[in-house]
Amino acid sequence: MQFDHAGIATDDAAPLAELFAEAFGTPVVHEETFDGLQVTFLEMDNGYFELLEPLPDADGAIPRYLDSNGPGIHHVALETDDIAAALETVSNCGIDLIDEEPRPGAWGHDVAFLHPKTTGGVLVELVEH
Repeated sequence: MQFDHAGIATDDAAPLAELFAEAFGTPVVHEETFDGLQVTFLEMDNGYFELLEPLPDADGAIPRYLDSNGPGIHHVALETDDIAAALETVSNCGIDLIDEEPRPGAWGHDVAFLHPKTTGGVLVELVEH
């Protein structure tokens, strides 16, 4: 596996994307509306920043995260070529799965989340490319 992206919860992705593009040279390479979110990917040489902005009246994990914690890093994502095998491996290592089966994610990738109570407090997403 290798690093894929850091998911960043925000109330307003556009100015944050502009700031990151100017400060860090990270151009926007993909935008989509997905699962009640405006999702913006900024490319780095070794992965992405994924900005997650809830749409008005959206419900779900990101609005709840923002209500509880405010803007900030929501999760880190690791890329895998075989998400089913990766889920089996991490489960065998004692990591609790939020998603026992992959589900659709941004960019049409299959994703699955690992429970932070067994990953040192970090919400980890597996992404199959």
